[in-house]
Amino acid sequence: MTEQLASDAVRRHDPQVRGFASDNYAGVHPEILTALALANGGHQPAYGADVYTAHLQEVFRAHFGPRAEVFPVFNGTGANVTALQAVTERWGAVICAESAHIQVDECGAPERVGGLKLLTVPTPDGKLTPELIDRQAYGFDDEHRAQPQVVSITQTTELGTCYTPEEIKAICDHAHQLGMAVHLDGARIANAAASLDVPLARFTTEAGIDILSFGGTKNGLLLGECVVVLSPERVRAIDYLRKLSMQLASKMRFVSVQFEALLSGDLWLRGASHANAMARRLEHAVRGVEGVSVLRPVQSNAVFALLPREVSERLQKRYRFYFWDESTGEVRWMCSFDTTEADVDAFAAALEEEMRVHDHGPAAG
Repeated sequence: MTEQLASDAVRRHDPQVRGFASDNYAGVHPEILTALALANGGHQPAYGADVYTAHLQEVFRAHFGPRAEVFPVFNGTGANVTALQAVTERWGAVICAESAHIQVDECGAPERVGGLKLLTVPTPDGKLTPELIDRQAYGFDDEHRAQPQVVSITQTTELGTCYTPEEIKAICDHAHQLGMAVHLDGARIANAAASLDVPLARFTTEAGIDILSFGGTKNGLLLGECVVVLSPERVRAIDYLRKLSMQLASKMRFVSVQFEALLSGDLWLRGASHANAMARRLEHAVRGVEGVSVLRPVQSNAVFALLPREVSERLQKRYRFYFWDESTGEVRWMCSFDTTEADVDAFAAALEEEMRVHDHGPAAG
């Protein structure tokens, strides 16, 4: 039976096929699979009372400092909702970029499940600034207005850009002066550290971030993210909120051991650095194709480009990727820890071929 299941699984997908739709499409890193196997077998206490989750506190403190507290959860939306609830009151609001994941891609969960109000600000590059924050940071004594209590930033942003440590510190200093906490959505936090070539603490703990969501699935994990508390005095009842938000795993050792494998050594950095390098290789390759424009700085593992819509639609039949902006035809190409140079080169060649067809029509057969 086991052999039959394995045979059926092989037939259901070709493991050599890769696309550029999302780093979520990638499989599990072999080192993570090994860690999961090592944690298997025997019994361990449930709901986070296991030895792997206990040791995870030390692992995260090595990166974020001695006051850091880590709470594993199932997914990124759960991490964001749990974290934001922990730093807001029922009448609280969160200032974020108009393009933020919590605003655009979480199906209203922060507002519907978290019970908080999002106050959005347009940003040309996905990045907030103290000046942009001030567009929504008002009405603190107005009982008719949801009270701004948190600033939420994303690192790297949804547009692939990176905040510098200095930019984040300026945001944190400004928010704290106004009595607000700062949350960082770190779905691709490893890619940011790799791009900036700085330790994780440089743009989090040292910059003044109070609480963050640490991403794992985009960097080789099977499942799981973490809420990391950096300012315990600003955070309340997160253990209860995690359960209330349906994010408390019973067999938590299998979430925790993945992060132990990811962060105890340099696996987190190797995977992110490779994904970033493949995005730079892709950018360089497609910039040489006439009719293709790279629209945004490539500072992580994302490339945003503009090309004729019909070319994109034909290319999508060969490789998976998404339209980022349907109105303009802008597309997004994502690279992963397992993207190879051959994958990038083949994709660029296919793009060039489709552009030739667009410009000159199909070659005579």
